[in-house]
Amino acid sequence: MLAEELWLEGEKSCAVVHKSKRGRKRQELLAVALGVKVGVKGALLWQPLKLFAYSQISSLVRRAALTQNDNHFNYEKAHNFKVHTFRGPHWCEYCANFMWGLIAQGVRCSDCGLNVHKQCSKYVPNDCQPDLKRIKRVYCCDLTTLVKAHNTQRPMVVDSCIREIEARGLKSEGLYRVSGFTEHIEDVKMAFDRDGDKADISANMYPDINIIAGALKLYFRDLPIPVITYDTYSKFIDAAKISNPDERLEAIHEVLMLLPAAHYETLRYLMIHLKKVTLHEKENFMNAENLGIVFGPTLMRPPEDSTLATLNDMRYQKLIVQILIENEDVLF
Repeated sequence: MLAEELWLEGEKSCAVVHKSKRGRKRQELLAVALGVKVGVKGALLWQPLKLFAYSQISSLVRRAALTQNDNHFNYEKAHNFKVHTFRGPHWCEYCANFMWGLIAQGVRCSDCGLNVHKQCSKYVPNDCQPDLKRIKRVYCCDLTTLVKAHNTQRPMVVDSCIREIEARGLKSEGLYRVSGFTEHIEDVKMAFDRDGDKADISANMYPDINIIAGALKLYFRDLPIPVITYDTYSKFIDAAKISNPDERLEAIHEVLMLLPAAHYETLRYLMIHLKKVTLHEKENFMNAENLGIVFGPTLMRPPEDSTLATLNDMRYQKLIVQILIENEDVLF
């Protein structure tokens, strides 16, 4: 019995030693994987190193989910059910039972046309595949609805405008700060609503690049749900209020992971573009802080329509966008 107790104590002490060794080696393995040397000050570098690693892993997982099929972007989308009165007999497409009544027998998804009982609508999975025939416009359309209807990774407006700006406008002084003519911006909006990805926004049609930049900003302002969604707004503002830079960066990264996939991808692509804009700061005079002032209220809006709340949060909105631009390689 004594020998057995001694053996158990020895096993416990060995387990503690092995556990501590594993803890020490975890930093070394992560540093080797990322190609970083961790010396005597390794403990100080561990937190930002861990954040960078987690961001890369999370980004890989998210990107894998977005690109699991090159020809189909499988974003999750809830159905947009509205009460509907059916003419003639109709059956629920969820439970396969008859929908009784003379008026308001059930609900219909205005995006894909799915017909179900009102009670059944609570149990229908978020698998809406919008019908392109039901999408009447590009501007003012829900972001996820638009990309699923057109089977694109990002809204066509974002891709087309950014492509045009990067081709001929990165060195334009006051890019995104200087406004284009409102009438011409409205023309671009109508062109996208009418022609979709075939809209002509070339230099022959619109020589002033500020018109294209204005059309892109207008698209973001017109979204019924902002790129930085109402659900995550307060979490981003709380993260911006954290004084410690490393903790603030980690908090922002955690909230980014809460964004819907289509919103995340659109924000990622925009931040990469805005980082390119800042690389030409000597010519365009637009750094990350200036772009934050422009895009803060454009990309995020408070859930409640309160002027006071908007004014109080403006500096945090600016700071969030500024941090996203400056750290896009780490956060996305």
